[in-house]
Amino acid sequence: MSEFAWPVLLFLGFIGCFAGFMAGLLGMGGGVIYNPLFLWAFALFGVSPEIGVHLAFGTSLAIILPTALSGLRVHYAAGSIHWDQVWRLALGSSLGALVGGRFAALTPGLWLRALFGLMLLGVAARVSWAHPVPREDPEVGKAQLTRLFPVGFAGGSFAAFFGVSGAIVVLPLLLLVMKQPMQTAVASSSALMVVSCTVGVFSYVFHGWNHPLLPPFSYGFVNLLIVGVCLPTTTIFAHLGAKMTHRFSHERLIRIYAGVLTVVGLWMVGNTLVRLIR
Repeated sequence: MSEFAWPVLLFLGFIGCFAGFMAGLLGMGGGVIYNPLFLWAFALFGVSPEIGVHLAFGTSLAIILPTALSGLRVHYAAGSIHWDQVWRLALGSSLGALVGGRFAALTPGLWLRALFGLMLLGVAARVSWAHPVPREDPEVGKAQLTRLFPVGFAGGSFAAFFGVSGAIVVLPLLLLVMKQPMQTAVASSSALMVVSCTVGVFSYVFHGWNHPLLPPFSYGFVNLLIVGVCLPTTTIFAHLGAKMTHRFSHERLIRIYAGVLTVVGLWMVGNTLVRLIR
């Protein structure tokens, strides 16, 4: 690693505060914040571009997992978890994560970077334009329980492929397809994070095991040094963010969610274009 390794690691620890808070607030895991930062940090570390994106995604998932557990505990205490929905989401997510992890290992890093940015922009646009209206009657959604397996599969696939929690896909689907209130959707996606991240981490470790270009402290495509620095602040602030979820209106949470996705998506796509031009 370069001489700037420790200052960068310290900076990422502070960033963990912001990423953790957004994870708890929006049920998005923090991966959309961490992945761009890790790509920048790994370039400073001198990590090979051949594995940089995969290492960023795998490391992000390893940090998201404890964050998801922290947020899940808060939502469970608030009584917001609908377990009849979660187990269906979890089943689909487990299968999807295995598929997504395999495809990610076969995809070049530059393509992963571009697809990640485009995915964020697409989700942000869909959520912003659709203006999902939550159902007031909780009984209405029971007829749609059969849709939860494919929703979970989509979330698990994206989680493992892009190194995010899967909530980035599941949350919009719960809002747009299931018509759930934002607070209920956030609670369900937080529960799903635990499953998709667990399977995703094992997938990235397995597919990157003994790769010759891995930097120190790496187990497969997961860097334990980065995890150790970012995890404490992320976990603490995820707990605070989850508490704040119930203090915001549905409409305000939607605007915050779409705004974060748009900013990060534009950065990722722009960065990829610059690299292609060079």
